[in-house]
Amino acid sequence: MPILPTTKTPPKPSLSDLTVLWYGPTKIGKSQTCAQADGAVFLATEPGLNALEVFQVPILSWEDLLAACAEIGEGKHPFKTVIIDTIDNAYKFCTDYILRKHKVEHESDLAYGKGYAIINNEFQRVLTKLAFLPYGLYLISHAREIEVDTRTGKHTRIVPTLPEKARKIVLGMVDMVLNCDLDVSVGADGEQIVRRAGDPHQAEPVLRSGRPHREAARDDRARLPQVSGSLPGGGRCAAQTAAWPEAGQVIPDRRRHHEQTLN
Repeated sequence: MPILPTTKTPPKPSLSDLTVLWYGPTKIGKSQTCAQADGAVFLATEPGLNALEVFQVPILSWEDLLAACAEIGEGKHPFKTVIIDTIDNAYKFCTDYILRKHKVEHESDLAYGKGYAIINNEFQRVLTKLAFLPYGLYLISHAREIEVDTRTGKHTRIVPTLPEKARKIVLGMVDMVLNCDLDVSVGADGEQIVRRAGDPHQAEPVLRSGRPHREAARDDRARLPQVSGSLPGGGRCAAQTAAWPEAGQVIPDRRRHHEQTLN
């Protein structure tokens, strides 16, 4: 029986059908925004959902995550979007699981980098199976700032808090990366207006998709408008996806009120 396709697969128009990495500062409203996805269920690897009315499964170990994923894969449920909150803790649980299985205390205790390879292979195996299911998959991470040296000097970059190896796995498989951020503007009265993702007192949470020193910010579909567009839950996306800025272009960083140079 032939396995090669005879027709092209159409693009998925809804954000809830995609695999998305959401990251941003703690308590900025990532979970609240994701909770508004169609048929959302949280695989909660850390506390922090007490203020939200959501469907959630407490995940305290990698075994818990495997059991939840197996039940999701059976399809006997009404859920349409799976949210792992946070993917950072999921990776830690994966690490603990492999260490217990091989009866070692640290990845390096297995010779020739074998421990790291086993952990990353297991992490990637489970995420890949989840991503291939007919549901949306949201992976939530926090954000941190790092300094990078470039030929034009040192610059601050905002990246997910995932360990580097896990971050590479996640970035390689997602359709889109969204950075939840603060957006500072000046009102008609000259006063500063600060908007944040998930603020219950504002209608438009701020999400960003684009490369400007948010290392993991992109839309593989390149379909988001350049300036802003609608997202589930009334969100807005300040985007730079249709055409990336040229190397050396100076862009404003609204959160810090200073300029950074793209490299």
